[in-house]
Amino acid sequence: MPELPEVETTRRGIAPHLVGERVQKLVVRQSRLRWPVPPELAARVEKRRILDVSRRAKYLLLRNPQGTLIIHLGMSGSLCMVERGTAPGPHDHIDLRLVNGKCLRFTDPRRFGAWLWTRQPATQHELLRNLGPEPLEDDFNADGLFERSRGRRVAIKNFLMNSHVVAGIGNIYANEALFRAGIHPGRAAGRIGRQRIGTLVAAIKDVLRDSIRQGGTTLRDFLNGEGKPGYFQQSLLVYARAGDPCTACGTPIRETRTGQRSTFYCPRCQR
Repeated sequence: MPELPEVETTRRGIAPHLVGERVQKLVVRQSRLRWPVPPELAARVEKRRILDVSRRAKYLLLRNPQGTLIIHLGMSGSLCMVERGTAPGPHDHIDLRLVNGKCLRFTDPRRFGAWLWTRQPATQHELLRNLGPEPLEDDFNADGLFERSRGRRVAIKNFLMNSHVVAGIGNIYANEALFRAGIHPGRAAGRIGRQRIGTLVAAIKDVLRDSIRQGGTTLRDFLNGEGKPGYFQQSLLVYARAGDPCTACGTPIRETRTGQRSTFYCPRCQR
């Protein structure tokens, strides 16, 4: 699933091609995504100029004078710019065609993505209004995470993946950040001290920034806004490395299940 670095990489790739441009036509070949594409969406975006392309958690927000188009990449989705007239593939479900001849194409083999519309401020939409702080912003900090974790018995990995606690941290980066911080993914969130929480917050910010610099992680389907894969998978230290030696101590990386998700950790380095 595309996580925050992949969505931010996509945003940075498509924004220069979209901001200030006018939409000519919306072409929906398949409307049955995670939620049905609103039938009125074409009327809301066609003939209107895109004012801004931003991100909240794993959602991309394309704002025009009438409201905001909310896009989620789902499990296997991607967005890329193509020339108008480029033949669509079997999983190319939506085209946002621009007056200038460019086209934003949405590809989603598993159809868990979403294209939605809101006239209200996007941050007040029901999918976004209760999200936690952005992990790369200043309001995500050690003091805040420490306070929110007090009394919580849930495993720290699941705690980090709760979007109401912090927005946009998925499975890959939760595993990687916990390894960098030396914290066992199954440890109860409320039993981690203030200093270690500070180390964890720094590790989260570092691993997300490192991934964004390398264009995100491509394990299966993800392509950035230019149709290219990310390269952070070459820097993964624990994720999907079960049985491989730990890069720090040589102990084989272990795999277990936490909250029905694959969890990878070093039994020696992480406590």
